[in-house]
Amino acid sequence: RQMCIRDSINAEYGEHQCPNMSTKPIREVDAKTMMAKHLLAIPAEDTKLVAITPETDLDQLTVTSPWLLTTPLVAKPDQLIKRRGKAGLLKLNASWEEVKAWVSERRGTRIEVDGVSDTLSHFIVEPFVAHDQTQELYICIASKRTGDVILFYEEGGVDVGDVDAKARQLLVPVVIKDEAALLAQVRSELVDSPKIPKESMAAISGFVVKLLKFYRQLHFAYLEINPLMYTDSELIPLDVAAKLDQTAEYECKVLWGAISFPPPWGHTALPEEQKIRDLDAKTGSSLKLTILNKAGRVWTMVAGGGASVVYADTICDVGFSNELANYGEYSGAPSEELTNQYACTILGLMTAGEPRDDGKVLIIGGGIANFTNVASTFSGIISALTTYREELIRHQVSVFVRRGGPNYQEGLALISEAGKSLGLPMHVYGPETHVTAVVPMALGLEPIVDSNLESSAFMKAPSVTPVGAAPENYTPAAPFEGSLFTAETRCVVFGMQNRAVQGMLDFDFICKRSKPSVAAMIYPFGSDHSVKFYWGENEVLMPVYKEISKGLARHPEVSVVVSFASCRSVLPSSMEMLEYPQVKVLAIIAEGVPEIYTKQITKKAQDNDVLIIGPATVGGIKPGCFRIGNTGGMLDNIVSSKLYRPGSVAYVSRSGGMSNELNNVISRNSDGVYEGVAVGGDMYPGSTFLGHLLRYQEDPGAKILVLLGEVGGTDEYDIIEAMKDGRITKPLVAWCIGTCSKMFAYEVQFGHAGACAHGVSDRADVKNAALAEAGAHVPTSFNDFGATIKQVYTKLVESGGIVPAPEPPVPKIPVDYKWARELGLVRKSASFISTISDDRGEELIYAGVPISRVLDDDMGVAGVVSLLWFKRRLPHKYTKFIEMVLMITADHGPAVSGAHNTIVTARAGKDLISSLCSGLLTIGPRFGGAVDGAASTFAQAHDADKSPESFVSEMRKANKLIQGIGHRVKSATNPDMRVSILKDYVLSNFESTPVLNFAMEVEQVTLQKKENLILNVDGTIGAAFVDLLRGSGAFTREEADDYIEMGCLNALFVLGRTIGFIGHFLDQVRLKEGLYRHPWDDIAYLMDEARQNSN
Repeated sequence: RQMCIRDSINAEYGEHQCPNMSTKPIREVDAKTMMAKHLLAIPAEDTKLVAITPETDLDQLTVTSPWLLTTPLVAKPDQLIKRRGKAGLLKLNASWEEVKAWVSERRGTRIEVDGVSDTLSHFIVEPFVAHDQTQELYICIASKRTGDVILFYEEGGVDVGDVDAKARQLLVPVVIKDEAALLAQVRSELVDSPKIPKESMAAISGFVVKLLKFYRQLHFAYLEINPLMYTDSELIPLDVAAKLDQTAEYECKVLWGAISFPPPWGHTALPEEQKIRDLDAKTGSSLKLTILNKAGRVWTMVAGGGASVVYADTICDVGFSNELANYGEYSGAPSEELTNQYACTILGLMTAGEPRDDGKVLIIGGGIANFTNVASTFSGIISALTTYREELIRHQVSVFVRRGGPNYQEGLALISEAGKSLGLPMHVYGPETHVTAVVPMALGLEPIVDSNLESSAFMKAPSVTPVGAAPENYTPAAPFEGSLFTAETRCVVFGMQNRAVQGMLDFDFICKRSKPSVAAMIYPFGSDHSVKFYWGENEVLMPVYKEISKGLARHPEVSVVVSFASCRSVLPSSMEMLEYPQVKVLAIIAEGVPEIYTKQITKKAQDNDVLIIGPATVGGIKPGCFRIGNTGGMLDNIVSSKLYRPGSVAYVSRSGGMSNELNNVISRNSDGVYEGVAVGGDMYPGSTFLGHLLRYQEDPGAKILVLLGEVGGTDEYDIIEAMKDGRITKPLVAWCIGTCSKMFAYEVQFGHAGACAHGVSDRADVKNAALAEAGAHVPTSFNDFGATIKQVYTKLVESGGIVPAPEPPVPKIPVDYKWARELGLVRKSASFISTISDDRGEELIYAGVPISRVLDDDMGVAGVVSLLWFKRRLPHKYTKFIEMVLMITADHGPAVSGAHNTIVTARAGKDLISSLCSGLLTIGPRFGGAVDGAASTFAQAHDADKSPESFVSEMRKANKLIQGIGHRVKSATNPDMRVSILKDYVLSNFESTPVLNFAMEVEQVTLQKKENLILNVDGTIGAAFVDLLRGSGAFTREEADDYIEMGCLNALFVLGRTIGFIGHFLDQVRLKEGLYRHPWDDIAYLMDEARQNSN
């Protein structure tokens, strides 16, 4: 019956399509290349397909594909254009010269197809296959909730007609238990037709089964071959349309090959859109931008996927679809820098061109954030507004802001003050204002209401007084026995999600639960241990188990699993969890789970009578009882939405991001939420709207049902049927977001994988009309959603259907120190101070220089040393000297004491760190540690204006060795090349070298005593570095002396020699050298004196 409703709607309105976030159409050449390799097993060298792009040199194609010259050809555009044959966009049975002329004539030409214009740029060329129309078949595979449906018809081609009505269909379940049985079923239910020769049926049936396996293996979401040509010996796909589940890219990248996901016909990506795509690909946050009308008057900058849709809906619903300039979102806690780049991109587009007489409108909107610091993201937007101030004023831009969430008060105050200082007309609102209420004000349809930022009512979310008063003898109802979640429900959390767990415990505490809802955590990548959490103001330990089996066995009271497994690991972990009978609910938070994996999990859950919430969900909440993960956001939002005690309204939605907004809307227009679940944004989430609404129907505590549906899918029609046959009798307030989709001439990417209309019946506006006709309370737009809830609630209170409960005291909110400090509520002296690096921002910073610039400017290791050691960027000639020192001091053979110790330790079987430390601990005054001493000694003597002769004489009289003078092997006649190289470079490149000159003069004096008393490496480095510090102009004299005293010159030797010590360690391990024992004949055993003393 549901199909009848949908079919009648499609027949009345025609067809329309909008996009699916994870399901991406691909070019025909890519689909056929994959089919050739993985389905038809055609070697790459024998695959006859050519892709022509705007950059393709047509004259060179015959060099790489000589078959083009000898084969009749087919050419057609490859740009997701439907019905190319009817549009005259096929070149059939042509020579290469004819194809080349045909493509050349059309490439770069703008044409219109089905009312949508775009430029022809990509073509596919392949062999022409002569055949009769009776040899054409139609086959299509499409994903469904419970499996994949195969559509087959014995006729194909451009005139096949309505295949949905004509084609025979076979729904293949998620799990195929008997492939032979499936083959027989395909033949009997699909292929068996008088129009198909019996001798061809086996081959066609086998091809269909192979095609299904290919479809699933490569994670297709849609695959249509029309026509599929068959002969006695082969089957050839002539025209192919396909979509892939992009979430499976991590698994199928090699199988897919170098494919691309082209833009829809009618929309060529602008450079600014590509820029945002590139930013989005580099961050864990979400950044989306589609330009709809560059000349449009209304521009949006909206936080959150669901919120971005309702803003676009409301703008279109009030009649401004032709003025809507863009669609997009920023979400997932983007950094201040990312938000700034996103905002600058939009403002740059908005202020391009000549100003309009009627000015422009910028709506900076968003729902109530979970954890995004609103003040932080607004700082990025304020910076962008400051950059574009002059242009915004020139274009007469009015700015309307609405936002809620963590630290929203400070964020709104900051942006309001910025508007005043920049001279921009700006109107700022918080969560006390309905999420889309700013739209009619911004567009001049309603008077602008003063937000009154200074009032305490604005700075704190106002308390909502329910309609009607609680009776004096009020008695709370007993908990419903069939409820999934009660105040006794306990769960385990899969994954080390400490923040989410702490949020759940804080919710439990303010709800006055007797014990935490989280019994334990499961983390497969560690060992069993415990983690500390807060229970109110006290600290408690929570067990963490490596194995799911142990965690569930130790806690038999657990009935819920909240899984934060990644999209890559969610399938095996979920399948294991579903093996345990005690698990009744599995919440899967992960986004990006491949569709086929979700269906496998759902199938097993249904077999085991387990409810799935998700994937791609924030979870759900039962006020006063249980909270899944991060649902409801931070505690201040929990309190402002009164989620610490139950209300009377139960809701279900797809969007997790809009859950906070629903909590807010419901709490401000009724006595609050009874239960709320976000089923998840994927095309086929593990549970359905209807399933949850039927639970609420049976639960006496739920008095009003609320549905927030969306464009795409058919779940809302299940609800309509339930209302018609009496399974749902409670009042239902419903709205499907995405009504704007019908306004767009081409596909626009919305925020959810399920947000895709495959027919008119999937359109949001059509579903809203059908829900209203079935008896649901449906507002005229989402802007009236809260008012509709209030109207229904008021009637129930007046009729006695709802008896408001007395308000309990507002609980105190525990605030973590970290968050309190971010809000500026507390201060504390820091335990450490760092002035050389900062890892808190978008990228690592060394002494004020971003790491990207360090790499882009090719600063090298010495440049990093100058930043981290000296907090400044030294000129190249000095950093080159530092690099020379590091290279020269890296090693001096295996015989020196440091290398020797490293080798001995390595041969004792010790690890790298231990061996390295053994060598480094040898460095001191007698080995390598003389650099600082030499620098200090030479500098002091020079500064005292001593002659080299008097300096040497004084050191001799004091019985002190001159550090930096002398070598065990090298001499005046056998000079140390390292010293020569360093001296030559320093004397040629440094501004002045007084200390090095003095050291060289000292060397001339000491050589008169002995030829090996030369200026050694330590002395050269020490003296030259003093000249660098004093003569480079980068340091004051006091700073230079301080650095010498700190020991930074010895650090150069340590850093350089570390390279050599590591080399010796690796060398010994590579050689597999055994334990070292010093030979007896190299030890003088002088025991006579010891024997005499012992006697």
